[in-house]
Amino acid sequence: MKFGGNALMAERQDTRLTPSVLVADDWQDYALLDSGAGRKLERYGSIVVDRPDPQAFWPKALPAQNWQSAHAAFAGGDEEESGRWRHDKKIPDSWPMQWDGIKLNARLAAFRHLGVFPEHSVHWRWAQDAIQGAEKPQVLNLFGYTGMASLALAKAGAHVTHVDASKKSIGWGRENQALSGLDSAPIRWICDDAMAFVRRELRRGRTYHGIILDPPKHGRGPNGEVFELWEALPELLESCARLLDPKARFLIATVYAVRASFLAVHQGLDAALTTANAPKGVIESGEMTLLEQSAGRLLPTAIFARWRGL
Repeated sequence: MKFGGNALMAERQDTRLTPSVLVADDWQDYALLDSGAGRKLERYGSIVVDRPDPQAFWPKALPAQNWQSAHAAFAGGDEEESGRWRHDKKIPDSWPMQWDGIKLNARLAAFRHLGVFPEHSVHWRWAQDAIQGAEKPQVLNLFGYTGMASLALAKAGAHVTHVDASKKSIGWGRENQALSGLDSAPIRWICDDAMAFVRRELRRGRTYHGIILDPPKHGRGPNGEVFELWEALPELLESCARLLDPKARFLIATVYAVRASFLAVHQGLDAALTTANAPKGVIESGEMTLLEQSAGRLLPTAIFARWRGL
């Protein structure tokens, strides 16, 4: 689902932008049951979890017993790097979920995550559509986590290069690949620092028809490389723009930072595309959201800017 919208040619500046609000409402195995008081109540497959979300500062809509019936809650810590899971009911080590035939094993992972960010489905189908008709499209997925975007693009016919600094996430992605019956899909799983990999690809003269860029706020590469979003983002955006093939179809950039603006990412991507002399295309930007079942509110999760080649 999509509300509003804006389009901007890569070579044109415009300060009167209207954000698009993208709603991830195409899941059966995920639901945002309720939100409020800095928390969100979610169903991942058969498991209900209670997690922090500082943007849900409105009152909860469901009664306390609904929240108390959750299988687990993430307790303590104001930042993602702190806190721990509290198990209130018996939970398996992992359990199945799927989106459009792509399967994954969900589990309670560190830093309050479960192996998938459901709001990203708003980009998976859009990217699948963008590569339709392309012959052996090459797609680069940076900070690819457990591989749902990589699997969605591979299912649509792309040759995917999946890059993540975590060996555990790479292993989880391969597990999801086998679970989805996509063992023979052309996916290169690479454990590497995203910035270092992009720099090498530029030196090699490689190009891609589609790029997904989903960086964390903070991170470390496999060799201890330090990643800070606002220091790295300008170079990452320009490097990704330079990696676009002359027949490129898309570039998606998402940012999880509460104080960030879609305008900043939009204009940063526009500048990167212009500097890189990228192919002509249209930029759309705005917010990614989840639709709450209890009161119908939209919970913002991330901002985005995405470019589609003409």
